[in-house]
Amino acid sequence: MQQRIEDYALVGDLHTAALVGRDGSIDWLCLPRFDSPACFAALLDGEEAGRWLLAPADGGVCTRRAYRRDTLVLDTEWVTATGTVRVTDCMPVRAEAADVVRVVEGLTGSVRMSTEVRLRFDYGHVVPWVRRLPGCLTAVAGPDAAWLRTPVPLHGHDMRTTAEFEVRAGESVPFVLTYALSYGHTPRPLDALRAIADTEAYWTEWIERCDYTGEYSEAVHRSLITLEALTYRPTGGILAAATTSLPEQIGGSRNWDYRYCWLRDATFTLQALLGCGFVVEAKAWRNWLVRAVAGNPADLQMMYQLDGARRVPEYELSWLSGYENSVPVRIGNAAAEQFQLDVWGEVLDGLHQARQSSLRGDPAWDIEVALLDFLESHWQEPDNGLWEVRGPRRPFVHSKVMAWAGVDRGIRAVERFGLAGPIDRWRVLREQIRTEILAKGFDSDRGTFTQFYGSRGVDAAALLIPRTGFLPWDDPRVLSTVATVERELGHDGFLLRYRPELDHVDGIVEPEGAFLACSFWLADALHGAGRTREARALFERLLSVCNDVGLLAEEYDPHARRQLGNVPQAFSHVALVNTARHLAGHAVHTHRPTSR
Repeated sequence: MQQRIEDYALVGDLHTAALVGRDGSIDWLCLPRFDSPACFAALLDGEEAGRWLLAPADGGVCTRRAYRRDTLVLDTEWVTATGTVRVTDCMPVRAEAADVVRVVEGLTGSVRMSTEVRLRFDYGHVVPWVRRLPGCLTAVAGPDAAWLRTPVPLHGHDMRTTAEFEVRAGESVPFVLTYALSYGHTPRPLDALRAIADTEAYWTEWIERCDYTGEYSEAVHRSLITLEALTYRPTGGILAAATTSLPEQIGGSRNWDYRYCWLRDATFTLQALLGCGFVVEAKAWRNWLVRAVAGNPADLQMMYQLDGARRVPEYELSWLSGYENSVPVRIGNAAAEQFQLDVWGEVLDGLHQARQSSLRGDPAWDIEVALLDFLESHWQEPDNGLWEVRGPRRPFVHSKVMAWAGVDRGIRAVERFGLAGPIDRWRVLREQIRTEILAKGFDSDRGTFTQFYGSRGVDAAALLIPRTGFLPWDDPRVLSTVATVERELGHDGFLLRYRPELDHVDGIVEPEGAFLACSFWLADALHGAGRTREARALFERLLSVCNDVGLLAEEYDPHARRQLGNVPQAFSHVALVNTARHLAGHAVHTHRPTSR
């Protein structure tokens, strides 16, 4: 039986990550990078697509699991009829190779354990050639190679590697799976217990740099660790999620690949990192952003590969049945080819925020001027919007607001930092955009900003308007919009992004779950409106959605009480951190309006 999305925990090494289920099975692992083909893909099909099970021979889900304090070392425990056993999982941070370390430790009595390794490269499509070598098994398929080292005698049959063994109290049994290119050098073996200790020390030292001191520190720390775990260390890029094609509705087709870096995440991510003291990580993300957007501003994409490469062609894997039969399974993301106007504003806002925060080095002004020149010529064009709709392009209100914000940040950079630019022309442009938004994007009869000009629907993205400085939190138009969004997008205590059935905006009529980032935005808006008690209640409701190890996916189904979409979702965890800071009274990056 396929496990729920919230049944998975994450371990990673800042190059890639694995999902470990409550049954002791690693059902998702891409090697050597987050966006490489998976060698364990049972998450999107079944056991035959690849997995690594390590659990009591009698099976069943664990009794308890938790990360070791503020680290990415996972302990999973089972209480059985004959004793208690713990499996510790981690991925050491080292550049030479990718390793999955698993150690079985007897706590009480004696427990019969079982392991089954089904390596399937290329998303379950390729069965490797497995050989027994002194001290290990090796599996090779084309450029991919893996070594499995353990003192336990392993047996191969039916295209899988298995073993059963007994562990008693005080005993420990190590397993180390190491990946490297088949035509390269054989990586050095790891001492499993030392690797766990080193990994624990690495994450402990990392989180000690956090200077957040407000309420909800446990959830904030876990979210920050998750964001770091989703960082591709060689470039500083932070991907949206570790998975692809986990559905936004069970059995539906809203299944997308999120193993890439989205430009619009820049501002929110910088807020979270800089606001909690992680200047080095913020600078790495800023530098990734500058490299990615360098070049012709007309060619700006809304997403890039982890190293900033541009091509992310979308295709389908027909041999995988999908998570709980949710098809298609998609690799790549065609949204990279869309025109999403808001991204220009997001990039300009993010770079301006980095400048305000005194990040050393300021390599981006020439790029920002080029982006502003593009905005000046293209801000009136319809686009695919924040939500990457696959229907017709529309004049989305959020996109226009972000165009306004981009121009505003250029003006502020000249005014505050003495940079050179046609500030008088930009001031005229800023007012022109503002005037159009208020005339065409606000429905005075209904008292709300709409999703796009002339739309019948509203959009949760309207909650971000005061964050940009376009209007203050207490403006009557903002307050009435918040009330309308609550009423029309409320979903059993959470919030939808929009109503897809209205105006057929995205070309997909299927419903979806409550969008967690939007629900955090509502908590921010309630707090900004002075409704602090309601904001705190909503935030704590959102914290209750986190799984047992503190992870959030993209969406939540309050009826089925289960998480939906790709996991762990950076956007959800960034929103958690920023809302916690907001509620705790920390200064959250918000610009004052230029006028009413």
